[in-house]
Amino acid sequence: MERTTPPGQIRFGAFEVDLRAGELRRNGSKVKLQEQPFQVLAMLLERVGEVVPREELQKKLWPADTFVDFDHGLNKAINKIRQALGDSAESPRYVETLGRRGYRFIAPVDVVDRPPLEPPGTVAGGRRWSRSRAWKIAAFALALSVALVAAFERPSRNNPRSTIRSLAVLPLESLSSDASQEYFADGMTDELITDLGQIGALRVISRTSVMQYKHARKPLPQIARELNVDAVVEGTVLRAGDQVRITAQLVEAPADKHLWAHSYEGELRDTLTLQGRVARAIAEQIRISLNRQEQAALGITKVVDPQAYESYLRGRYFWNKRTAAGLRTAVGYFDQAIAEDPHYAQAYSGLADTYALLGDWEYAVMTPREALPRAKAAAARALELDDTLCEAHTSLAFCLDAFDWDFPAAEREFRRGLELNPGYATAHHWYAWHLALGRRAEAIPEMRRAQSLDPLSLIINADLAELLLISRLYDQSIAQSRQTIEMDAAFGLAHNQLAQAYLQKQLDQDAIAELKEAIRLSGDSPTITANLARAYAIAGRRKEAVGLLNDLERRATPGRSPAAEIAMVYAALGDSRAAMTWLERGVEERFNPSVLLRPGFDPLRANPRFQELVRKIGLSP
Repeated sequence: MERTTPPGQIRFGAFEVDLRAGELRRNGSKVKLQEQPFQVLAMLLERVGEVVPREELQKKLWPADTFVDFDHGLNKAINKIRQALGDSAESPRYVETLGRRGYRFIAPVDVVDRPPLEPPGTVAGGRRWSRSRAWKIAAFALALSVALVAAFERPSRNNPRSTIRSLAVLPLESLSSDASQEYFADGMTDELITDLGQIGALRVISRTSVMQYKHARKPLPQIARELNVDAVVEGTVLRAGDQVRITAQLVEAPADKHLWAHSYEGELRDTLTLQGRVARAIAEQIRISLNRQEQAALGITKVVDPQAYESYLRGRYFWNKRTAAGLRTAVGYFDQAIAEDPHYAQAYSGLADTYALLGDWEYAVMTPREALPRAKAAAARALELDDTLCEAHTSLAFCLDAFDWDFPAAEREFRRGLELNPGYATAHHWYAWHLALGRRAEAIPEMRRAQSLDPLSLIINADLAELLLISRLYDQSIAQSRQTIEMDAAFGLAHNQLAQAYLQKQLDQDAIAELKEAIRLSGDSPTITANLARAYAIAGRRKEAVGLLNDLERRATPGRSPAAEIAMVYAALGDSRAAMTWLERGVEERFNPSVLLRPGFDPLRANPRFQELVRKIGLSP
C-alpha cells in the first residue's frame, strides 16, 4: 500500500527536518546532509521510538539490483547523520544502535504540518488556516508523536524505574533565530529550577552550576556524574509573538534512558502556569510524593502581564551576570517591570536581590547605607503582594542580618524561605553565614547543603573554605580552597582564602604569593589588599604593610570606607587603639558583622572596646 504524504516538518531539540524540501536545519540554518543519509533519517523519524530493522532500510534504500557494500553504506549513512546532529554511538541522544538488529530514533519530536508559532499562511489548495485551527492541528499531531514515545518508554513490571532523588535542569535551548532572545530561554530554565526546587524530597541543582553546560556537547551520563544527580531534564523553548512552546524530556542517568517527553503551548501571559505543569509532570514521572504545600505551590495558576514578564526576565538575565554593570542594568529592567505591572511581586523580589548585592564591597557601586534599605523595602513590598516568594524572604533576611542586625527576625525569614523552597541554594548559602554569627557548628553543614545544590558555584565553594577557616579547621580549609582553584584558577577569592589558611599555619611566604596572585586576578579589592598588608606585617615586612595601609586610608571617604579592612591591618601591626577606632567607624557605616569572625581580629578579642562593640551589634562576645 502506498504510504501517505508525510508531514511537512518534524522538530526535535534544536533541529527541524523538512521532509518535503529534503532539508535538515538547526535553529533555522541549513545543515548539510547528503541525500542517502537524509533518507535514512527520514525513515527513522517516521517510526519514532520503534526499531527500524537493517533489512528494511536495505530494501528501501539499497534495492536488490544495486551493487554496493550495504553494511558499509548504511554504517556510513548513520555516521553522517550523527555528525550532522552532534550525536554519538556511545551516548546517543537521537539515534540508537541496537546490535545487528537496526536503529531507533529516541528523542522526543514535534510533528507538525507547519510551525504552530508562526503566523498563519497559505497551505495546499490555497486555503489559509486561522491561528486557532493551526494550533489545534499541531497539537493533535504533537500528541500523537508524544504518545508513541511514551508508549515505548513506559516502564514495565520486568523493568522497574530507578528511584530518582536528584536531578539537573540543563539550560533550555532557544529555537529562536534571534540571538537577543537568549534571555528568554535562560529565564525559563531559572523558573523551572525554582518550581522543582520547592519539592523537599528532590535535590535540584541550581542555576550557577547547570549554566556551565550551556551549548556543551557532553554526553548526558557524564553531565549527571559531574553534578552527582540521578536524572537530567533538557528541552527547548520557542517564543513567537505572544505564543510560547516549552518542550521538555526527562532522561535517567547513568543509563541515558529516556523516561518521558512532552510539549506545552500557550500564551506568554500563561508561561508561569505552563512551567508549573512541566514541574508537576516531572514530579509524577519520578514518583515523588508532594505534600500539601508543594501541591498548592505547583498548582497555582499565575497570570502575568507579558511586557512586565519580559522586563523581569531581562532583569534576571543581567542580575545573573554578577558584575557591577550587570547589576546596574538589572535595576533598570526590574524598575521597568514594576512600572508595567505595579502588583508584580517577583519584580520587587528581583529588585531586592539586586540592591542586596549592590551594597557589597565586591561591586563597589553603593554603600550599605544606600543599598540595603532599598533592598529591604523592595523585599517587604514583594511579600505584601505574595508571601510565598522564597527569594523575597531570603533577601529580607539578608538585610536584617547585614544592616539591621536584627538576628532573630533574620532567622525567622531564612527559615520561612527555606520552608517554601528547600532547593534554593542562595538561601542555604546566606543562612550559613547567619548561623556562623552565633551557632558556628551548624554553619558548615548548612554551607555544604548549598554546595550540594550548586556544586560548581565558585563563591559557595570559596565561602565554605572561609567557614572552615574561621572554625580553625585550617587543613580542611586549604583542601577546599585548592579544590575551588582546580575549578577555576582565575578566581581570585579562592587564592585569597587559601592565603588566609596559610597565614594561620605560619606559611607566610606561601600566603604572600597567593595574595599577590589574588590581587592580579581580582584587581583593586580592598579586602585582598588588606590581607596582603596583614601578611606583610606578620612576616615582619612592616614598611610594605604600612604602604598598603596608607593606600587603603586614602580610599576612605565619609560614609564610604573599607573600615573593617583597615582595622584588621592595624591589629596585625599591633596598634589596637587605631584598630578599634576604625572598627567603631565601620559600625557607624554599618558593615556586615560577619567580618568580625575573621582570624585577623583575633588580637582584639580580649580588648574591652572590642567586646563592647560586639555587644552593641547584638552578638555574644
